[in-house]
Amino acid sequence: MSKVIFGAGCFWGVQDDLGKIKGVKKTIVGYSGGHYKNPTYKDVCSDITGHAEVVLVEYDEKIVSFKELLGKFWEMHDPTTGDRQGVDVGSQYRSVIYYYTEKQRKEAMESKNKLEKKLKKKITTEIKKAKEFYEAEEYHQHYHKKKFSLSKLFHLCI
Repeated sequence: MSKVIFGAGCFWGVQDDLGKIKGVKKTIVGYSGGHYKNPTYKDVCSDITGHAEVVLVEYDEKIVSFKELLGKFWEMHDPTTGDRQGVDVGSQYRSVIYYYTEKQRKEAMESKNKLEKKLKKKITTEIKKAKEFYEAEEYHQHYHKKKFSLSKLFHLCI
């Protein structure tokens, strides 16, 4: 099993999108890239921890390649907007790829450069070696699935 950490704005949607890819075996939302140990959601939202909202992705390379994951990553957000995605503003929403292998680093840089040429815009995505990953609180894990389930349950009870 291989792993990589992606950040592309609010981690709820990123987890939802990446979790639907065939070959992705596990996704965990959390925080990474900063200097603050054991951050909470409140800490990260304060914009002083240096952490980004991210998703740790475990995937089977026999089923999905890292290049395919990169393709989906670039499609799911605007990597040219710096510390924001849509209405979410702050360094915790920055675009990031935290790699675990030299091959991932190389492929991430190549895909970034290719996209930059295609868009004719500067890509602000941070590409760095993975640091400590801190798992987010349980209520953030698979938030969209939980929200939908609660909403469905609520409507059944009315």
